[in-house]
Amino acid sequence: MINKRDQQIIDCIRDNGGSSSKDIFENSAISVSYATLKRTLTKLISDKYIVSEGQGKGTKYFLSPSFELIQPIDIDKYYENEIDERQIKETFNFELVNKILNENSVFTENELNKLNLLEKEYRANIKDLNPADYQKEMDRLAIDLSWKSSQIEGNTYSLLETERLLKDKQTASGKTKEEAVMLLNHKYALDFIIENKDYLNPLTVSKIEDIHNILTKELGVEKNLRKRRVGISGTNYKPLDNEFQIKEALKV
Repeated sequence: MINKRDQQIIDCIRDNGGSSSKDIFENSAISVSYATLKRTLTKLISDKYIVSEGQGKGTKYFLSPSFELIQPIDIDKYYENEIDERQIKETFNFELVNKILNENSVFTENELNKLNLLEKEYRANIKDLNPADYQKEMDRLAIDLSWKSSQIEGNTYSLLETERLLKDKQTASGKTKEEAVMLLNHKYALDFIIENKDYLNPLTVSKIEDIHNILTKELGVEKNLRKRRVGISGTNYKPLDNEFQIKEALKV
């Protein structure tokens, strides 16, 4: 996380790309010593928010290529603005996956080390699990994942109601059939992936469509790549509406 001082420095570099540390010291609104500023710049480079070019007094600072991926966002401040006043990318960014993500990491070295340690810890924890206990863990994962994923789509089932549905096929009163189907489809899709561990490797458009077909079964959703324009409530972002562009983006 970055603090207010970090953000002020980042804002100064964004507004005055190619600034020296002296320029930043004189033009930013922070009240710190020059030595503290230099330490903060070093930290921001380590965290991949900014990069430096040149040496000594000729060193210039710029936003890093990965800044677009990892920049902190104040969600509360974002939603304080009306929809038309929010700063967003209004169209799909084709460079995001094949260029920006391909050339830059969203994780720092410390974060990667932490993830590797957590993976080792996870593998050590499941190594001695008997099949019954392992299945219980997978069942819990299916419940949590199905519930949270469906919530994003507007599903109103509670976590407890989701558990009853997936375990005992008990539907919740006052809910629609489509909500139950959505949750069950998430469970079926997860079961399919777990039972067919190598199915998605390598990942292809046709395999993505297969999983999508499981997720949307009996929900009246069009199969395969969409061929019409769609909108997203609450934003001016415009998703791709060209079948060929969608296929191009998926193949990256």
